[in-house]
Amino acid sequence: MTTLIHGTTIVTGDSAETLHFDAAILLQGGRVAAIGPSATLRAANPAATLVDGRGRLVMPGFANIHTHLHMTLARGVFEDLSPPHKPPFEGGLSPLPLPPVSPEENTVMVQLGLLEAIRSGTTALLEDAAHNAWAAPAIAASGLRVCMTERAWDRQGGGIGDPAPFVRNQATGDAGLERIARLHSEWHGKAGGRITVGVSAWAPDMCSPELLMQLRDMQQKLDTICTIHLNQIWGEVAAVQAHRGMLPTEFLDSVGFLHDRLVCAHCRCMQHSEEKLLGKARVNVSFNSAIAARRGLSPRVSVLKAEGCNIGMGSDNMAEDMVEVMRTGLFMERVRREDGREPRPEEAFGWATRGGYAAMGVKDGGWLAVGNQADLIMVRADRAHMVPMLRPVSTWLHQGQPSDVTDVMVAGDWVMRDGRIVTMDEAAILAEAQRIGVRAWGKLFATRPDLEKPAGFVPV
Repeated sequence: MTTLIHGTTIVTGDSAETLHFDAAILLQGGRVAAIGPSATLRAANPAATLVDGRGRLVMPGFANIHTHLHMTLARGVFEDLSPPHKPPFEGGLSPLPLPPVSPEENTVMVQLGLLEAIRSGTTALLEDAAHNAWAAPAIAASGLRVCMTERAWDRQGGGIGDPAPFVRNQATGDAGLERIARLHSEWHGKAGGRITVGVSAWAPDMCSPELLMQLRDMQQKLDTICTIHLNQIWGEVAAVQAHRGMLPTEFLDSVGFLHDRLVCAHCRCMQHSEEKLLGKARVNVSFNSAIAARRGLSPRVSVLKAEGCNIGMGSDNMAEDMVEVMRTGLFMERVRREDGREPRPEEAFGWATRGGYAAMGVKDGGWLAVGNQADLIMVRADRAHMVPMLRPVSTWLHQGQPSDVTDVMVAGDWVMRDGRIVTMDEAAILAEAQRIGVRAWGKLFATRPDLEKPAGFVPV
């Protein structure tokens, strides 16, 4: 099918920050076929299906390069339970565990995250989880472009940020390697190439040197991308220093784990020497601004970029709203730099789009250009908070809301059209997710009276 979105403003998101006014974009075979004056393209393509773009912005969709979709189960809970930033560190990212759920219930929570991702303008995401195979069919059916990275670790007991002695469990590591190989065999390249499979090492304090080297070898043999949580909290830094006698990034460098197809999530509790190592290896950094703000931490994005890192953005836990992520990232960097002008809105927009696609290894996506993937969104520009529309990118970044996104297209197919998600039963998923959440947390507190229920909890 040939589609022509006409009479619109096109934000290409390219490196030149090109804008087209009263323009049209022609989409054929899942790719961008032409961009130009609206009248010219309408006359040249009389048989195309027309989409009225008046009062809209057409722009590339967001790439969320670090998320855990199933963690929607902890919404409103884990955001307020961050660990301390000063010693003594006792380990763990939250004093409460995530309630156990069945694979079917896990899939519903994943679908809930996918719904929010679509509604906030996401077209591509990198999912970091263990047992991705449970939800893989639902992820593929969402219509989004997704890299599922299957997670491996081999630490026995303890969690991220626990400086207690590292005890290796080789069987646990071998099981993770087997899951990665199986998921890659079954899902890599499926759904017309929208679904890919990558390698995930949980974190430097959760993996032995032996496992990290095995994962690096597997990543190279599978010819895919890799990801890891890095310098997420100060407890992690303390743990790696206790285990290995060096900083986390130094540890990864010592075993050859740093490379240009690695996505490092967080990178916020870091020495400049570590930032230099990441830049030298041309690592991709996921700036997870919203969760960073909730934890009261932030990476030095300008330094990481100056050293040579590619910057993308991720939502991490409990939320998939990339509009919030993009805006929070801009604000956090300005506060950190004590600069009211830098970074510019166009730079933050590039992190959330072009930078993220590059990190995922999608060389022909993340901006709108002839021959690129037809991954795009349409945004209302005629609402009270978006008018007057004088600087489209700045207005969208400073004032835009997820509810402004009316249409989402991936590889030329509509995932959301006129505000209706066409790939999932939204109402049914919302109702079921609420039921699962109340039941799962209720059961956890009933069976674990030692756990303190946070204030303001619904009756469970």
